[in-house]
Amino acid sequence: MLERRTLGRTGLAVSPIGFGGAVIGLQNYLDARDRDDPAFQERAHAAIAAALAEGVTLFDTAPGYGDGRSERILGAALAGRRDAIVLATKVRVDPGGTPDEWTRSVAASLERLRTDRVDLLQLHGSSWPDALADWALGADVPEFLDDMRRRGWCRHAGITAEAPSGGLERLLRSGAFEVLQVAYNVLYMGTCDHYRAPFGIIPFARQLGLGVLAMRTATSGIFAKLMALEFPDLDARRLTRLALRWVLSTPEVDSALIGMTDAAEVHANCALARDQGARIDIKSILDGYDGRPRAPGARGSHDQRSTRP
Repeated sequence: MLERRTLGRTGLAVSPIGFGGAVIGLQNYLDARDRDDPAFQERAHAAIAAALAEGVTLFDTAPGYGDGRSERILGAALAGRRDAIVLATKVRVDPGGTPDEWTRSVAASLERLRTDRVDLLQLHGSSWPDALADWALGADVPEFLDDMRRRGWCRHAGITAEAPSGGLERLLRSGAFEVLQVAYNVLYMGTCDHYRAPFGIIPFARQLGLGVLAMRTATSGIFAKLMALEFPDLDARRLTRLALRWVLSTPEVDSALIGMTDAAEVHANCALARDQGARIDIKSILDGYDGRPRAPGARGSHDQRSTRP
């Protein structure tokens, strides 16, 4: 079985990898298989069952993953197991919407997920520029999240982002959120840059006591496509394994979300998550141009860098 980690101050117990729901819901995401094909959905159900058997506790989805398709698949596959898992979904808020519309979106998500509550409700965002962050903090968004808690529709609130920004930092400082879900992977290290000891929005969130979920851990297939340009004979599955190893080796990340569409993927990824010998010494790779640690106080050494994002 997989180990359990505490997701920041939420107290939720999550596995080191989480089941990412995008790939089972979005058409043409990573491959051209029809997500409405009964055979595809049967494999997806088998993948979810395998994840439960392996001890995966975190399942993350969103209404935007295929117009509710991902939530419907997860809702059906997780029926009867609700109390054994940490279930997370999202709601999109924007200046053109109203709390009533956001509330209806959450109600529809709960219906598709076949549950009366989620453990984590996240604002679904890609970027948080200053103007949008200022609007969110000054509008009814914090009150809306409080209302979701009072109704019992969610236990904790989080926020998602593809990239850091000053606006995102202000949102995290506000105290309205308990979890940050953000893009981080072997190609995109800026959100948790260990060359800078570490530097980025992920360590900042940890300093505030937030739980941290990493998305796009396998780079949405970009790493494999890039490597294939120069090394066409490389097995894409090995590259996905290497990408996941990188995120699993990052102690600032509580759980690495990864999409999985069949049981074989689940078993392979869970075996990797259990294998402590597969962890990468990230600092030894990033520290020093020749691969050897620099002497304390040397120019560019970790202790000369700020730990703030």
